[in-house]
Amino acid sequence: MGERDRLRQYRGKRDFDRTREPEGRGAAPGGEPRFVVQIHDARTLHFDFRLQVDDVLKSWSVPKGPSGDPGDKRLAMPTEDHPLEYEDFEGVIPKGEYGGGTVIVWDTGTYEPLSHDRAGRPVDFDESLEHGHATFRLSGSKLRGEYALTRFREGGDGEREAWLLVKAGRSGARGHGTPDPHRARSVRTGRTLAQVAADDDEG
Repeated sequence: MGERDRLRQYRGKRDFDRTREPEGRGAAPGGEPRFVVQIHDARTLHFDFRLQVDDVLKSWSVPKGPSGDPGDKRLAMPTEDHPLEYEDFEGVIPKGEYGGGTVIVWDTGTYEPLSHDRAGRPVDFDESLEHGHATFRLSGSKLRGEYALTRFREGGDGEREAWLLVKAGRSGARGHGTPDPHRARSVRTGRTLAQVAADDDEG
């Protein structure tokens, strides 16, 4: 499936004459795959966890945010694929638009796919997601180490598909918990959600 088709849902939900979100220009992927975690103060405050898979960012809404504590199991609800350029998006989505609210880039970096089959052979990362379990090692400014995404609800009978995002390791091992989203600062600009919103009002 081409990049344009994979972004059809993303583009269909947005009016790019109103929002400064990137429309997606089909940027060519290169080097190690990227990840980004954004804090999004929309109708509900949440974290958006995105992994580059080929030419898009596969995305999950994580209400409580990712955790570095292996004992924390974080609900992750899949959302539409986003363009690669969304990794750098920070600002205010206008009220009335889909996802209206303030966005900051809390963490970004690269990741290494780690999924293998039972024989120990590497499995394509997109394929591992389709099968409902993917492991990967994050190398970000804040999130580092091995994580796993595991689907626990398929999304049938009117239910939404749901996943768990978990840090690998022993429960109770040392690791940061979830940051306070109101005090958290952008890894790109050092600003908080409130500062980004204020700067947008002044602009």
